[in-house]
Amino acid sequence: MKLTKKRKVANAKVDSAKFYTLKEAATLVKELNCTKFDSSVDLHIKLGVDPKKADQAVRGTVSLPHGTGKTKRVLVLCNPDKVAEANAAGADFVGLEEFVAKIEGGWTDVDVIVATPSVMPKIGKLGKILGPRNLMPNPKTGTVTNDVAAAVKDLKGGKIAFKVDKAGIVHASVGRVSFTPEKLTENTSELINALIKLKPSTAKGAYLRGISLASTMSPGVAVDTKGFIH
Repeated sequence: MKLTKKRKVANAKVDSAKFYTLKEAATLVKELNCTKFDSSVDLHIKLGVDPKKADQAVRGTVSLPHGTGKTKRVLVLCNPDKVAEANAAGADFVGLEEFVAKIEGGWTDVDVIVATPSVMPKIGKLGKILGPRNLMPNPKTGTVTNDVAAAVKDLKGGKIAFKVDKAGIVHASVGRVSFTPEKLTENTSELINALIKLKPSTAKGAYLRGISLASTMSPGVAVDTKGFIH
């Protein structure tokens, strides 16, 4: 792929042989932005785990202190007794049968789906559609719960879910380039510390193998893992 002039300039600003402190990386990422829009700032962390082993398939949730800068579209799948509660909490879509039918027809225009335990048997068949898109409600990420109001408020307030992929890497948005370096640093630290707490006891060797911070369409900045206890 041919690099644009802006991308060449951005690449020249990054010392590929250097590992930056998190604060330095957060500051540099803002300078490297090549887009005209408020790009997402993403964190990529290579973990020393074997995702094929069930006890090392790291996943969880964390509430970023400054949110992601993006308003999440939340669908709540529930019975009629929870509809008012979900609507009052700010859910974008609430219902059951009509949304199950829409999803079966290919509709997935949401960012997160919350479901009550009682309706899980009815939406289990949607796994093939929702699973690959990381939209399937799961108790481990707090998206299967009877307290739908709290779940919706958390998600709207900056709570994100993460999980390690097949290559042993966790990818997550930690803000936008319009955020200050301090906000990006605090959000990133919160996610990294959450991952450290989830370190599997069976994981061998270094746990944080590599950390990179990058904005959309811009080069990644390598972060020094020594700044974190792991």
